Amino acid sequence: MHNTPNGPAIPGWRLIVSDTGRYWAIRNRAFPRVALRAGVEPAVDADTFEEVQAAVAEQEDKARTAVAAAETTETVS
Repeated sequence: MHNTPNGPAIPGWRLIVSDTGRYWAIRNRAFPRVALRAGVEPAVDADTFEEVQAAVAEQEDKARTAVAAAETTETVS
């Protein structure tokens, strides 16, 4: 496996390409606990850069949704 310092990048995530060409993305900073409890994954993998980029976007969106829901619950309580 190797990092991709001169290749494609995903801001806030470390991108790694395996020796077999599979892409892995690992978030640089931890997600909030509420997001992790909601099932958000801090590491994703895929066959192509476009697929791993889409997987990252999905996790970031899930995290935003989980945080927003928790904030709404706290405000209502």
